[in-house]
Amino acid sequence: MSLIPLLTQVSLKSGCHDKARCEAVLAEAGTKHVSLIESLLESELIDEHAFARHLAESTGLSFQEDTELDLSLPLHNRFPAKLALRHHLLPAKIEGKDISLMTYDPFDIEAKQAVGRELQKNVTWVVSSRYKIMEGLRQGYGVGAEHFDQLIEGRDVAGDEDDLAQEVTQLGEEDEEASVMNFVNQIFREALKERATDIHIEPLEKNLRIRYRVDGALQEVTVPPDIRALQASLISRLKIMAQLDIAERRLPQDGRINLELDGEPIDVRVATIPSVHGESVSLRLLTSKSFDMSMLGLDESSENIINGLLKQPNGIILVTGPTGSGKSTTLYAFLRKLNTIHTRIVTVEDPVENKLDGIIQIPVKPEIGLTFASGLRSILRGDPNIIMVGEMRDLETTDIAIRGALTGHLVFSTLHTNDAVAGITRLLDMGIEPFLIASSIRAFLAQRLVRTLCPACKRPATEIDDDYLDRIGFPKAGRDGIHEAVGCQMCRNTGYRGRMAIIEICKIEANLAEKITGNASYSELKKMSIENGMIPLRDYGWSKVSAGFTTIEEVLTNVDH
Repeated sequence: MSLIPLLTQVSLKSGCHDKARCEAVLAEAGTKHVSLIESLLESELIDEHAFARHLAESTGLSFQEDTELDLSLPLHNRFPAKLALRHHLLPAKIEGKDISLMTYDPFDIEAKQAVGRELQKNVTWVVSSRYKIMEGLRQGYGVGAEHFDQLIEGRDVAGDEDDLAQEVTQLGEEDEEASVMNFVNQIFREALKERATDIHIEPLEKNLRIRYRVDGALQEVTVPPDIRALQASLISRLKIMAQLDIAERRLPQDGRINLELDGEPIDVRVATIPSVHGESVSLRLLTSKSFDMSMLGLDESSENIINGLLKQPNGIILVTGPTGSGKSTTLYAFLRKLNTIHTRIVTVEDPVENKLDGIIQIPVKPEIGLTFASGLRSILRGDPNIIMVGEMRDLETTDIAIRGALTGHLVFSTLHTNDAVAGITRLLDMGIEPFLIASSIRAFLAQRLVRTLCPACKRPATEIDDDYLDRIGFPKAGRDGIHEAVGCQMCRNTGYRGRMAIIEICKIEANLAEKITGNASYSELKKMSIENGMIPLRDYGWSKVSAGFTTIEEVLTNVDH
């Protein structure tokens, strides 16, 4: 039987409900002379695990179950990374001259020929799912291992720190420089594939650690052994890309890298910090996003309130919360909604994190005297309709913003406070007169980010302790909707995929304005806000838990009492 009919039959057994489409995918792959199986898997028409199992049955090969693999094998020392990563082969068992190799494409002749040339062993081929093999390669070899092996050949990996420092001068060789670049690019590619927002390269006493921040949580990345030997080359390459001084290792430095990977522009903010074991590098990945209100995950009632606020002709709307709570993303979503041909929007930011078409964005540069306050003064003379100030950092900036709001401008900005009502007391502490707050502020929006449950594997909570739920204040209504994290290949066994906003909206109604001008206490202001309809952060979080979007643990971890 030829391959296409065979693979079509296997596909139909593996969840494909469109025979014609499967045949079309296979025919196109055959015309382009690319892997038939790779094309099928990329089409997402089939279940990978089921496909691998039925393919093994059809070819008479053994099938490697996911649970049978021991990823603790020292793969670098037992099977060449170049061979494993180039052909997507994972050793399942190595005993003397016998080796069992996992593949998801048993018809890959090039891979079999390469194994025959490179290894003098008795090879047994087994079939496993692509996901399991790729996960095993990541864990067993580490990010960028194929390029790392090219770089490490001939190096003295046991050299001391002075030897590592001298390595920078050896980058003149064209092939080595290209390999370092490929290694760095692979780190970026893996991070983007995992939807990471940050990459941290951290020298430890005996190793170099790489971590990605995914959905707000840090995840350590498996790296090739002896990567410490390339620490200086790796960090120097990043500093060159960011146009930093590679000779300066004693002081922190900041820079930017403009990349384009697979046609997608990536803006990377780079920060280097000296440490006792060498320089640590933090990379913030800023990809081109389409900001809109839907990315906030708001319920209908909250979205209607915000839409009403955005229609205000003037006043200030402040988004509050700690660093990393998504305040800038929310403001960008607001600006994008308001960005029309009839509206002039100007921002002053530190730094400009995302570039928005049609909006004038000014980066703060204190070294030349361009601060939030001075930038805001200039903006007010530039005939804007809407202004966004990155942060209300001081009395001068806040005072200018308030006066801008009172003279007919709609102003957006941020504050670092624990909740919405605390924004009022923060402005009072800064020295803003109560009557100015009452007359210029339209609303405070407190915000947190929580991870959302993976839709592919979440399940209803199996054990719910009602006494515990009572203690944390979880409402009795909606407890049937509580779900828990499980973990699957879609979410890399974390149980979560993506994040959503938990918000608290404090509108400055007339009765609350009177309380502010009357110097009411924080508790009085909060009580009045709740009477006016404000839903506290935690209660809003409970509503998302009841709807099955997130978990109790996420709300408790990210939302203050």
